[in-house]
Amino acid sequence: MLADRLKTLAPSATLAVQAKAKELRARGIDVISFGAGEPDFDTPARIKDAAARAMRAGHTKYTEVPGIPELRQAICTKLKRDNGLDYEPADILVSCGAKHTLFNLAVALLNAGDEMLVPSPFWVSYPEQVRLLGAVPVTVTTDEATGFDLEPARLRAAVTPRTKLIVVNSPNNPTGAVFSRERLEAVAQLAVERDLWVVSDECYEPLTYEGRHLSISSFGPEIKQRTIVVNTCSKAYAMTGWRIGYAAGPRALIRAMTDVQSQMTSNPSSIAQWAAVEALAGSQDDVAKMAGEFDRRRHIIVEALNAVPGVSCVMPRGAFYAFPNVSGLFGKKAPDGTTLRGSVDVTAFLLEHARIAVVPGLDFGSDAHVRLSYATSAELIREGLRRMDAAVRQLA
Repeated sequence: MLADRLKTLAPSATLAVQAKAKELRARGIDVISFGAGEPDFDTPARIKDAAARAMRAGHTKYTEVPGIPELRQAICTKLKRDNGLDYEPADILVSCGAKHTLFNLAVALLNAGDEMLVPSPFWVSYPEQVRLLGAVPVTVTTDEATGFDLEPARLRAAVTPRTKLIVVNSPNNPTGAVFSRERLEAVAQLAVERDLWVVSDECYEPLTYEGRHLSISSFGPEIKQRTIVVNTCSKAYAMTGWRIGYAAGPRALIRAMTDVQSQMTSNPSSIAQWAAVEALAGSQDDVAKMAGEFDRRRHIIVEALNAVPGVSCVMPRGAFYAFPNVSGLFGKKAPDGTTLRGSVDVTAFLLEHARIAVVPGLDFGSDAHVRLSYATSAELIREGLRRMDAAVRQLA
């Protein structure tokens, strides 16, 4: 018999959609996938070349568990350069992707029964990782009318004696929201007052299209000592397969997370670490070009979504996701007689009748929405939305 903890574990909806799209394509069916949570660009050549140099130089052995000193120093330099944050290499842990970083953090901080506040809509792995440890994710809703900005009053009302941690994910997956300074400051004040930890997931930091990215950790020494900044090379440098994520935070907690990692995976790939040194320390021109293209695409996809009957979409201010409201389609009938009653039904309808793959919002905490990644070409976005519009107009 499997462990009881697996009874509540849900598989990744995003990966399931990608797998289904690949399966249909393998059968010769033309499917456009909007499920991918990764850039469609290739890893820049300078980063690949750094990996090749590392292999030729013999950097193919175990490294220090928290990462090679050169990479931890490069992360410190990046955090100072881009975020105005002062850390030392001993305050840094490099892991096998940010998802691994977050799980190390949860293991190091949360006891069974502890509560973690999760603004909703949320990235699917936050609650699942917490449940695996016997802790309790507490979702706190945000409003579409504000662009899914944080709701500090609701977070404050959700705090109990068991609350230990608040998740802040900006730019946000799945909504593309970029949280405002005013509301981030209110959450920082709450964390300091109630002696709570904050995990600031900043994996989509360079994909901030309006204004500059703000890290909650930069709001003063009191909140900095209670915040773990989590970031990755995956999104900024199109390095999803290289699996390099990192955390910066109070040294005692970083040491505890390192101890967890030492018994789980040891170090991340030595070759990927040397590639990440080049990614963070080298020219950032590729990042700016990629962000500019994503910015162009977000306008294309949002305009097209808002032209589909029964669908509305607020403009995302970051990341590469659109999170349209499809509740206007609920109660309508597909040509095969199926009635659409939620985001899962809408997702199935679009796959069957429009041959496009999207992710149901139910898995992100909102059954009124679906998520579309615009990490694909402008041509495929236009064709996919043309198919969506045509299919929706067939609904009775």
